[in-house]
Amino acid sequence: MKFVVQRVKYASVEVDQKCIGKINQGFLVLIGVAETDTTEIADKLIHKLLGMRIFADENDKTNLSLKDVSGELLLVSQFTLYADCKKGNRPSFVKAGNPVLANELYEYIIAACKKEIPVVETGKFGADMKVSLLNDGPFTIILDSDEIC
Repeated sequence: MKFVVQRVKYASVEVDQKCIGKINQGFLVLIGVAETDTTEIADKLIHKLLGMRIFADENDKTNLSLKDVSGELLLVSQFTLYADCKKGNRPSFVKAGNPVLANELYEYIIAACKKEIPVVETGKFGADMKVSLLNDGPFTIILDSDEIC
């Protein structure tokens, strides 16, 4: 499982020219699921995500978590995080989880985050989405279960 976490001033996602999710200060998280991922792996990444201290405190040090700043979450599924570009110029996506598994884990992640964070917005699984954001910093971190778990 991979989370690409972007600290944002704001972010939104559109489907068919309609805004379906919008947040203010917080994290835009692109979520990629592999075929071998489980809820246990998701729990570890969620714990790391929600505990990450990458917001500035009164001394301008990155000491504050999402909860500390009343931050919001925008969670967007993105199977292309598992693109394999080793051969040729056309990426292969065979390492991405099958859509049924990926959607189940995406929905699991959403539900788990909603238990901890008051504002959790989402994209639409499998849809052609347009994502807009103002990256704050810029500050982008990749959480990869192969490195964390």
